[in-house]
Amino acid sequence: MISVRRMQQQALRVSSRSAFPIVKWMERWTEGISASPEATKQQAVRTLDDMPGPSVASFAWDLFARRGLSRLHELQLAGVQRYGSMWKASFGPILTVHVADPALIEQVLRQEGQHPMRSNLSSWKDYRKLRGHHYGLLTSEGEEWQAVRSLLGKHMLRPKAVEAYDKTLNSVVSDLIAKLRLSRHPHGLVTDIAREFYRFGLEGISSVLFESRIGCLNLVVPEETERFIRSINTMFVMTLLTMAMPSWLHQLFPKPWNVFCRCWDYMFDFAKGHIDQRLKAEAEKMARGERVEGRYLTYFLSQTGLPMKTVYSNVTELLLAGVDTISSTLSWSLYELSHHPEVQASLRDEVLSVLEGRRIPEAADVARMPLLKATVKEVLRLYPVIPANARVITDRDIQVGGYLIPKNTLITLCHFATSRDPAVFPNPDDFQPHRWLNKDQTHHPYASVPFGVGKRSCIGRRIAELELYLALARILIEFNVKPDPKGVSVKPMTRTLLVPEKVINLQFIER
Repeated sequence: MISVRRMQQQALRVSSRSAFPIVKWMERWTEGISASPEATKQQAVRTLDDMPGPSVASFAWDLFARRGLSRLHELQLAGVQRYGSMWKASFGPILTVHVADPALIEQVLRQEGQHPMRSNLSSWKDYRKLRGHHYGLLTSEGEEWQAVRSLLGKHMLRPKAVEAYDKTLNSVVSDLIAKLRLSRHPHGLVTDIAREFYRFGLEGISSVLFESRIGCLNLVVPEETERFIRSINTMFVMTLLTMAMPSWLHQLFPKPWNVFCRCWDYMFDFAKGHIDQRLKAEAEKMARGERVEGRYLTYFLSQTGLPMKTVYSNVTELLLAGVDTISSTLSWSLYELSHHPEVQASLRDEVLSVLEGRRIPEAADVARMPLLKATVKEVLRLYPVIPANARVITDRDIQVGGYLIPKNTLITLCHFATSRDPAVFPNPDDFQPHRWLNKDQTHHPYASVPFGVGKRSCIGRRIAELELYLALARILIEFNVKPDPKGVSVKPMTRTLLVPEKVINLQFIER
């Protein structure tokens, strides 16, 4: 069997000049198969002691002395160059195995079991224990997670259920267009577009959760909303710092942990206030004998019999989960389209052709806009909102890439590295939406998974994508989007999530 495999790999390499990307993927696939649990029974299984990686001191130096916490996505690429597709490193008190190959990521995820676990070493969980909050969908595990996932999936994953939100989201998009017009400086320049899109993302997810508006796109944003936005930003910065610090360091340097907790305190209070306000209004309607109907997610959750603490936790986590996805992806999409006017023109033509004179697209229209979908796919490949994910297999040891990984080991899935792998994506740093429309060009299905994959994939994916599609289409109908006249180039940075390292300024020229 081994000799056949070697012959197969040699034959593939001979033909690699004519079909390099596909051949490289197939080579990795066969190597991944050879490293599968069944095949490794015939080979010597290696342990974590055999796995390469930086020393604790050198990795700590990278993280803290060389701004590594903001460059974790770049450290993935450096790790592949130095150590290959698997390596180990200690992130503060946490030993983690990094996996940076699509076939090996697939191996991990196919062994994660019925109740996938992201991480059992989360400062988010520590906060909830400290305050007596329940876990939400992002922090719960096991059967507790499965129960809530099943309930929300009915309203967030089924296409027909999601399409029902298009009128609500289009109302928010209309306010965004008006806000962009008012925000323009001379020559149509809008400074710090991510700031505007952050508010748009929060207003959009709030309208879906509460079926009411919280004023993010008003000329004067309410102070409580501004404070909620600041709390999200600061919390994400503090997440990496608090996770990298051993618990005993929190006693010596309490400020990061205290700031982290204050941010979460406000976010929980903010969500609870809006939930209570909506449910009180519903109760008053019922007391007057009026019929109560609601499409918003808080209403669905409140009708399931879940404890209110569980409702509060889930709504709080859903609020913050959708904001960065929208803000970052919309910012990068327009940044790239502004630098690729030929793609922008093709995309605008597609939208106008489908709408046939209408100005407002609906959810059903998106199915006939393949370039629009490909553009968002390409942006999420280049700038995945979550540059790395994690898994912990708690019930057994697993084998990945010829290594035995003990149970309860934190496994980091390096999605940024795989989505920029030249063996999978030719010219990986180039913005090429048409690569997703080329039927002759195939990619490993686990090479770019910006919303995750499997049971633990992002439950808000369909709503986030719909909001992105509707916003992009409307913006391109109304404006020609041009780059910052100063020619400023923007790169990504890690802030738990992947975000622009500096402000993105764009020109929105009226069409």
